[in-house]
Amino acid sequence: MIEVVLRQKHEATIVSIKGDVDLYSSPQVRKAIIALTEKKAPVIMVDLHHVGYMDSSGVATLVEGLQQAGKYKGKFKLFGLTPAVREVFELSRLDKVFEIYPNEDAAFGSLA
Repeated sequence: MIEVVLRQKHEATIVSIKGDVDLYSSPQVRKAIIALTEKKAPVIMVDLHHVGYMDSSGVATLVEGLQQAGKYKGKFKLFGLTPAVREVFELSRLDKVFEIYPNEDAAFGSLA
């Protein structure tokens, strides 16, 4: 079971995900993120601190979001990665591609 909740904070839309992001749940995450990129949301931040597991389909969803936001010069940031999810990003070297922050405050601090 996955829960995807959107909320606004200043100019950013925060996508909070709760649950495992895998082949079955990633379409729900993708739908939320792609809807934001279609509206050209200026800043998209993905909160992953309640995600215990993410497989390659979840990672692919986030990569797609990053690419789509990049097309219109939007910002796409991740924060709150759990150790298991961080490891997936480090092993795939995507920790060098994404802007990753320890928490929401640090992610917002990067906007200044």
